Amino acid sequence: MRYLFFTNTPAHVHLYKHAVRALQERGHEVLVLAREYTCTVDLLEWYELPFEVYGYCDTSKGSLLSRLPMHYVRAIRHARRFDPDLVFGMGGYAAHTGAVTRTPTVLLIDSEPASFDHSVSTPFARAILTPHTFRKDLGENHYVFSGFKECAYLHPDVYAPNPSIRERLELDPGEPYAIIRLNAFGSQHDVGKEGITGAQCRRLVERLSDDARVLVSDEGNGVDLADLPAQTFDLHPALMHDALAEATLLIADTQTMVTEAALLGTPAIRSNSFVGDSDMGNFLELENEGLIHNVSRFDEILELSTTLLRDDAVDETWQRRRNEFLSETANLTDVIVDIASARGDVSGLDSVRQFDQPNRTEPKPQIGVGSD
Repeated sequence: MRYLFFTNTPAHVHLYKHAVRALQERGHEVLVLAREYTCTVDLLEWYELPFEVYGYCDTSKGSLLSRLPMHYVRAIRHARRFDPDLVFGMGGYAAHTGAVTRTPTVLLIDSEPASFDHSVSTPFARAILTPHTFRKDLGENHYVFSGFKECAYLHPDVYAPNPSIRERLELDPGEPYAIIRLNAFGSQHDVGKEGITGAQCRRLVERLSDDARVLVSDEGNGVDLADLPAQTFDLHPALMHDALAEATLLIADTQTMVTEAALLGTPAIRSNSFVGDSDMGNFLELENEGLIHNVSRFDEILELSTTLLRDDAVDETWQRRRNEFLSETANLTDVIVDIASARGDVSGLDSVRQFDQPNRTEPKPQIGVGSD
């Protein structure tokens, strides 16, 4: 069979990379259609995946809108040439390309706020797959799996951390370090949202540097670190998960890396304007499990980060919580491969179930620092 995967962001590359390899090993033909956005192409080259680039955009919202028509033209052209039996993606590009080429499409969606993208993409999908924490009903073809999309590449079945990352980062064994990750807020679902400002980042670096080495990964390149006690994360982006696994703390205003930290057992503080009563289900559950902290006030970031960095029991506590949580999640790569083998007909698969909004477990009281 022939499978087409859309990777519009770096996170999409990680999501599908193991499934692409597994399908190739089974003798299937696979093509990845990529949007050149931040380090997406760098990751595809690093993992030696078969890909074609259908378009480019930078981190501004206007860049995406102005290029959208030609993105579709090129994506459909590549798809017609490849002639897939099944398309995988996360939104409009995949759904509409599948519709035009009359190819069944499977969408894997994990962001409740992207309502516009849901409305224009889900009617064209054979199956819509979301994490079990997803809190919106996307119709009769909506199925859920146990876990998050990051379980496709950070589940213990497919990922093992590489401690040699410390040598690459020029860190001593056991030296504590914190990662600050800043989002560019350039995606469609980020319209009207904001996170940690440049001035706040500077204050944060000064506070963290008292207790740890500070690494900054700034997607929008908006913070000048020249006079700060911090360094830019300048290794290949494919090594970020290894760095995150060894880190003492992550502070971020983005979404994906916070979930990744939780699945790696690294304490994470998340702060952006998504945080609140209407927040996404995955972040509410991860906080409920004691793996992340969602905060809206900057002063709370400063207080929490100091507490976490100075708590000697944090590493053991978070690893135990992480192991307990992951014991109930699926290896999403296996789920994707099963769906590919079934040509997108997920109704007979044991690894997914129809969306019906039940809780996987009874709600637990929120776990705080040192509460267990």
